[in-house]
Amino acid sequence: MSDTYKEVVDLVWGRPGGGGVPASLFRRWSQGFLYSEAERSALEQFEGGPCAVIAPVQAFLLKNILFNTEGSNWKDISEEEQRTVLCSTLSEILESACLNKTQAFHLATLPHAKTTDSSDITDSHPEPESSQPTDSPTALAAEELGFERFHSIIQKRTLRTDVELREVVLSLHDTWKNKFGVLLFLYSVILTKGIENIKNEIEDTSEPLIDPVYGHGSQSLINLLVTGHAVSNVWDGDRECSGMNWHSTAVSFFLHLKVGTFLKSPKFPIWILGSETHLSVFFTKEMALVAPESPSEQARRVFQTFDPEDNGFILDTLLEDVMKALDLDSVIPDSFPVYHYNGLKQSNHNEKVSYVEGTSLVMGFEDPMVRTDDTPVKRCLQTKWPYIELLWTTERSPSLN
Repeated sequence: MSDTYKEVVDLVWGRPGGGGVPASLFRRWSQGFLYSEAERSALEQFEGGPCAVIAPVQAFLLKNILFNTEGSNWKDISEEEQRTVLCSTLSEILESACLNKTQAFHLATLPHAKTTDSSDITDSHPEPESSQPTDSPTALAAEELGFERFHSIIQKRTLRTDVELREVVLSLHDTWKNKFGVLLFLYSVILTKGIENIKNEIEDTSEPLIDPVYGHGSQSLINLLVTGHAVSNVWDGDRECSGMNWHSTAVSFFLHLKVGTFLKSPKFPIWILGSETHLSVFFTKEMALVAPESPSEQARRVFQTFDPEDNGFILDTLLEDVMKALDLDSVIPDSFPVYHYNGLKQSNHNEKVSYVEGTSLVMGFEDPMVRTDDTPVKRCLQTKWPYIELLWTTERSPSLN
């Protein structure tokens, strides 16, 4: 294993004891980006763990399908559209991880990866990272490519421009689909961002990006995929709250117990929902949800700027300033269709990965006459909309886990 990939392994997996990384853990992360047979624009997750990569990719993929593709039926995209939107999404995330235009992009690939154009190889400055034999992994039995063997044959390809990146990522479509596609993409993001840059952003560098016991992705890993920054926490700007530092990040999709308003109100109405063990995606095509804020959201945000310690009260001398800052209004529709995505087959009805459709009602106050079920999905969404009500078309509400 080359020094570069040893550093990547240490960052991602930590430094396990004599037994190395458990084979079961590596197996759970060994999957490609594959679409569900039941939902043509939904990626499928086979086992717990890689949702830290798959859910952010799904969120960006939905954004590109729903808002960047003209004339497409977003629930019935063609095979060609599946291919192009996946590769475009992967390229977009890599571009977000690249610090500036003068830096190169780095792709982690397996040897003998097929390309659609042989000129891609000569133009992309391949940099083999190992002197090990470069037999094609497609010719090896799956059990032969264990943790050590896999990391011994990875190569690095360096690309200099956005255009070149998108061309080569597209040519490597089969690589992203195949068994190690998720890991190769994660390593590509890490190499493009730079190992030292990631270490500088992570709050606790002793914690690996993948939990060595349960296999869950860390908050830093999720944030790296979502925002291009491997920070441990998220907030609107640098802020200390209850002893924790919340770092600046770009506009993102993340929605959890307590993150900054701008992360809960991204450019597009797509949110990653986080439970204790899993990530799923909640989305709608209703743009009014993200611009502008509702009056109640704005009031809470403005009040919090005058109450940075979350005491729940402010000095009476600040009241006039608060009132002046609240001189805005907005309109959110009474009800609108919403969707929930969970990539795990076992978490879906009939074990088929498909979107659960529902109708959402967002109110500015609690109405005892309008009360739906109390589920984890609803409680998570209440961190953004305290008085949201959800009616799902399925007999059971979608699962966060």
